Amino acid sequence: MSFLKAIADNRNAGSLATRMRRRRFAFFLSLLTRVKRPITILDVGGTQDFWVMMGQEALGDAHITLLNLAAQPVSSRGFTSVAGDARDLSLYGDASFDVVFSNSVIEHLGPAFADQRRMAHEIRRVAKRYFVQTPNRYFPIEPHFLIPGFQFLPLEARVWLLSHFRLGWYDRIPDKRDAKREVESIALLSEKQVRELFPAAEIYKEKIAGITKSFVAYHGWETA
Repeated sequence: MSFLKAIADNRNAGSLATRMRRRRFAFFLSLLTRVKRPITILDVGGTQDFWVMMGQEALGDAHITLLNLAAQPVSSRGFTSVAGDARDLSLYGDASFDVVFSNSVIEHLGPAFADQRRMAHEIRRVAKRYFVQTPNRYFPIEPHFLIPGFQFLPLEARVWLLSHFRLGWYDRIPDKRDAKREVESIALLSEKQVRELFPAAEIYKEKIAGITKSFVAYHGWETA
C-alpha cells in the first residue's frame, strides 16, 4: 500500500501521478496556444496550488476562477475563488468562459449518474471550450482507495473495508454510515459513460503499460 501511495501521490513532484499530470498539462497547454489572450478559465474543483505546481506562468495572460463547494484560499491576482456546485453553474451565462478545466472531480458526484450528467451539461453550457479529466473505471487499481478491483466489490464489502482499515487516501472511518457515504460519493466512469456525458468531445487516453488509466474529454479547440 505504501508503495502504491508513493507513486500515486500528486503532492510529490517526482511521483508517477505527478509526472502524468505534467504530461496531461503539457497537452492542455498545447491546446491553449490556439486561444487568443487574455484568457478566462473556470477550474471546477481546482486549487491555486495545482496551477502553481503545473507552471502557471506558462499560461500567459490568463485569469483563473476556482469553483469549489467552499471557497479556496488564493494569494495571486490571477485567481478568483468562489463557492458553488458543479451541478448548477447558473451564476454564469452560456459561453461565459474561454475554457472550463476540471481534473478528477466528476467521479466524486456519485452514486447517481444524473448528477454527473448535470455537471457535464453545465460545463458544456458555460464553456467555449473544455478539458475534463476523470479516472478510468476499468483501470485495475482504484485511484482513491488504492486497492486492486475495489470499485467492483459489493457496496457492503467496500464499506466494511473502509470502516476497518486505512485505505489509500482515506483514514479508517469507524462509523459505517459515514464510511458508506464516502464510498458512495465516488463513481468511476467508463469510456462509454464519458462519451455519453460529452458526446461532442474528443477523448484523450492516458495509459500505463498499455492500460488506460484516465480519460480527458476535450472540445471546442478546433475553433479557438
